[in-house]
Amino acid sequence: MLNRRNLCAGLGLSLGAAGLARPALAQSATLPFYASLGPELIRYDLDVARATLARRNQVGLPANLQYAWPHPSRRYLYAVASNGQPPSGPTGVAGGDKNHYAIAFAVGADGALTEHGARKLLPVRPIHCCTDLSGEHLLVAFNIPSMIHVYRLNADGSIGDEIIQDPSLDFGIYAHQVRAAPSGRTVTLCSRGNDPTPTKPEDPGHVEVFGFADGKLTALQKLAPRGDGYGFGPRHLDFSPDGRFAYVSLERENALCVYGMDSAGRFSDEPVFLKSALSDPLGKMKHPGQGVGPIHVHPNGKFVYQTNRGSGTVEKDGRRVSNGGQNSVAVWAINRDNGEPTLIQNAPAHGFELRTFVIDPSGKLLVAASTTPLDVEENGQVHTVSAGLSLYRVAPDGRLSFVRKHDVDTSGGIQFWCGLLSMG
Repeated sequence: MLNRRNLCAGLGLSLGAAGLARPALAQSATLPFYASLGPELIRYDLDVARATLARRNQVGLPANLQYAWPHPSRRYLYAVASNGQPPSGPTGVAGGDKNHYAIAFAVGADGALTEHGARKLLPVRPIHCCTDLSGEHLLVAFNIPSMIHVYRLNADGSIGDEIIQDPSLDFGIYAHQVRAAPSGRTVTLCSRGNDPTPTKPEDPGHVEVFGFADGKLTALQKLAPRGDGYGFGPRHLDFSPDGRFAYVSLERENALCVYGMDSAGRFSDEPVFLKSALSDPLGKMKHPGQGVGPIHVHPNGKFVYQTNRGSGTVEKDGRRVSNGGQNSVAVWAINRDNGEPTLIQNAPAHGFELRTFVIDPSGKLLVAASTTPLDVEENGQVHTVSAGLSLYRVAPDGRLSFVRKHDVDTSGGIQFWCGLLSMG
């Protein structure tokens, strides 16, 4: 178990809505799988048995896709788009459209997408979105400034009016993910904060927990070890299927922490476990630019998956090459009684910056999207590792075995997101 002293030391180391049927997707051996390429949202056929991807078609957005989330009915997909560039991490080609959008798509029987209803203009670049469990609201997170906007979803799945929130709510610094908790009564926001720089002190991080009813957020909990949020950089979280635990990916600490949860959606006041996600816990000191990424719980609740992202570079003969940071999918075995994670594998990423990944509903296949290519020096030779989609088999013990990589040309736009209709 994790006590306050151990936590400080560890961190120092741095079906859907009621009455809504699921879509009548055509009976097929494949699943619709979606990935972005700049302002294109591409549909693939994912064959889980064969571990293959086949590109089918795409729809265009007015700006680069930032994130997307399915409606609980699986009949609609909501995307947020902007040509704004993140202040850190991978950047891509940006078009001339300076607006920011939330867009609804209707999902066809084969997974094809058709824009549905009017686009909503957003105030600044969005970073994440999700629906609530009832499918009655769309929640959009923004990181500069940190905030959440809530929109009603109309009966036909289109995006309705914004629900104005209490202006006194605290959304932390550099929000990165908004999620509806399994109870349906609370909403979480991971606010990552920022590492210090030579000219700027550290921004602390928090997990904010809000009460949620009829589209209105209310202050409930602000979570950070010791209460100050320094040395605590939550990026994403996911929930155990039984709603007893929340697994939090700590980007700036390259770590995983676990909170307990009650049936009302409240968190334990302090994390109960904290573990390093790196094979070498000092990896960030040795390889600047190291951080962790998204996190997902396996459908059976026995395993948790999290990405390690090391995209720092050094100069080699006039070229910027990888500094040797760790890029992998961390695999955690979970003690179902107390929620404790044990790191059992770091599966090589076969790419850089695994910003998003998904697990198919059967829990047998994992697909991870790397955002950008990067040059690598090996045996005195420099070569480029492409961006792409890495496919892994998931064994009964949770471990991953690499099957193949689907290379993706990102010269025209970054591969910023991937997902399935089973998300959430």
